[in-house]
Amino acid sequence: MRILVTGGAGYIGSFIVRALKDAGFEPYIVDNLSTGHREAVKGFPLAKIDLVTEEEKLDELFTEEKFTGVIHMAAFIQMGESYENPGMYFRNNVVGSLNLLEVMVKHGVSNFVFSSSAGVYGEPESLPIKEEDLKNPANPYGETKLMVERMLFWFDKAHDLKFMSIRYFNAAGAALDGSIGSDQPNESHLIPNALTAALKGEEFTLFGGDYKTADGTCVRDYIHVLDLADTHALALKALTKGAKSNFYNAGQGKGYSNEQVVEMIKKVTSLDFKVKIGPRRSGDTASLVASIDKIKKDLGWKPKYGLEEIVESAYKWHKSHPHGYAG
Repeated sequence: MRILVTGGAGYIGSFIVRALKDAGFEPYIVDNLSTGHREAVKGFPLAKIDLVTEEEKLDELFTEEKFTGVIHMAAFIQMGESYENPGMYFRNNVVGSLNLLEVMVKHGVSNFVFSSSAGVYGEPESLPIKEEDLKNPANPYGETKLMVERMLFWFDKAHDLKFMSIRYFNAAGAALDGSIGSDQPNESHLIPNALTAALKGEEFTLFGGDYKTADGTCVRDYIHVLDLADTHALALKALTKGAKSNFYNAGQGKGYSNEQVVEMIKKVTSLDFKVKIGPRRSGDTASLVASIDKIKKDLGWKPKYGLEEIVESAYKWHKSHPHGYAG
């Protein structure tokens, strides 16, 4: 079965195409390469198409390739940037998704796995967060993900388009041998930025030290990118066997504070680097920890890797690829 993976040349997408191949699917990538890398997906077919501006090219591709399903990864993901330029995020994340859904309906493709986010919840009322909990995004990025989820609900009602929305918590890590990993412009995530600082011997800044958490720094649920990729292959397999539309959290079900993550990085790398506390970052919530009972029960999935394996693999990648895929 041929599966379209939009944004498949990106960080998480490059792992998903491999997980699909291992699960017996034939992944086909669509990516505008604005943040993705051809080098990350060597050996996989790729069409350079922008979902927002090149609907005709996308329509032609669906005519030529006959897809069984779609995994939709093509989105801008920087929370801070979404505050500064919300229009860019609504255009790319929402309009691009709508264009894709309309082409799918036209061509009778009805299996859809959506790359969503814990950002749909905003500041949680209780922890761990369950899928049915209140949705109140704290930034435009999270709002775009929630808007697409609402579109999916209505496309299912109108067109019987079946979907599974995977709400990512904090994806991190790299291939266990360090061969592929995260190479994103304007990187904003804690682990890659802290590792880069450690390797360069530079001071690292944590955003905020006065949150209502045990040590004052934000608490997040980290999921290894390999585990996250597996959730998509399982979701797609379930849809092709007739599963109903649904929403799932994907995390470890355990939270780590920013300070704990930094200490793990120091332990794994044996590198000591200075850390200072800076001002809070707009849109950050104090704690985000997933309940993963639902995805365990419905899809038979559970995470294989913990924080130490996440940091170890990411360290191998950053150490061997200090300039990302450029060398």
